[in-house]
This record gives sequence, C-alpha cells and structure tokens, in this order.
Amino acid sequence: MKKLGSYFFQGVLLVAPVAIIIYILYSVFVTVDGWLIDNLKPVVGVHIPGLGIIILVVSLTILGFIGQTALVEPIKHLGESFIKRIPLLNLLYTSLKDLFSAFVGNEKKFNVPVKVHFNKENNLWKLGFITKDSLEEFDMEGMTAVYFPHSYNFSGELYVVPADRVEKLSLSPSEVMKFVVSGGVTRLDGPEDKLQKPEK
Repeated sequence: MKKLGSYFFQGVLLVAPVAIIIYILYSVFVTVDGWLIDNLKPVVGVHIPGLGIIILVVSLTILGFIGQTALVEPIKHLGESFIKRIPLLNLLYTSLKDLFSAFVGNEKKFNVPVKVHFNKENNLWKLGFITKDSLEEFDMEGMTAVYFPHSYNFSGELYVVPADRVEKLSLSPSEVMKFVVSGGVTRLDGPEDKLQKPEK
C-alpha cells in the first residue's frame, strides 16, 4: 500500500508542473480574451479572433524583458525566499525553473548534442545531451552524464556513460532535440547522414 501511495505522489509530481503551466496560461488567456470581448468589441464593433493570444504572448515577452532588469531582482529574491519556505511549492517551483532554464534560460543545459555508442557489437547509438562533463565528485573519473530525451514525450533519462563513447555532433541542439522527440521523423536542416553515419 505504501508503494502505491509513493507511485501516486511520484505521478502527481511528474504531471503537476506541466498541468499548472497549462492551467495558468489557459486562465490568463480566457481572462484576457473575455476582457477584450467585453471592452474592445463595443468600441471596434467586431471581435478579432486570436487577439487574446497575441496580447498574451506580447505581455509575457515584455514581462520577461522587465524581469531581466536590476530593478526587479530584489522582488524576485523576496518571492523566491518566500516560496522556498513552503516545501511542496518550492519543489514544483524549482523543478519548473530548472526545466525552463535548461531549455531557454541564460544557463542552457541541453546545448551539447552528442551520440553515444551503446552497443559496439551491433553498432547501436543513442542521441542525447551532455549535462555534466566530469563526475569526479562521485568518484567516477572518465564518466560523463548524458541526458536522453524520450520520443513523443517531455520526459527523459540520465545515463552515466564512459566519456570515450561520447561523440559531439555538428548540429544545433534544437535540431537534435526535435529529431529525438519526434522519434526521428523531423527533417534536419543539415546533411541527413550526420546522425546516421557512424565514425570508424
């Protein structure tokens, strides 16, 4: 019974961050779109489809710009210190923050695409991203941490592999990420044999 409860909470923690983001964005969109219909339509005389999405995107972009200024830093630190005092909220917030910063933040984590030779006998490779070059603090010299995204999903797995089996790719991180997540369906902008041709 305890294991079932543990699985349940693991599922909640896995789904909650994405669900919260979707809910917040949906709520903001409905609020903005409703406000536009109530206030702008009587003035203009017509409802413009998609205007709510445009305003939401522009507003978030402006907020992101303002959030990078020094004036907002004290407010951000104050808010984060408050969130860190609430265990579950802190877990969700830090998970989301790390996830987004890994993809689009100033400290991008998935910016070194690699291919890893998993099975030399059958010449099997996996595509992933280096998240940590050295693991000496774990007493694992010569090993590298590589994150492998799952296809058709927003999850992945972290593997610790021998550094000599990791080869960097001459492709952009976004291309490799799209290729893996799409299950290899996405067409690459570069030469097609970059990912498929193994080096001897």
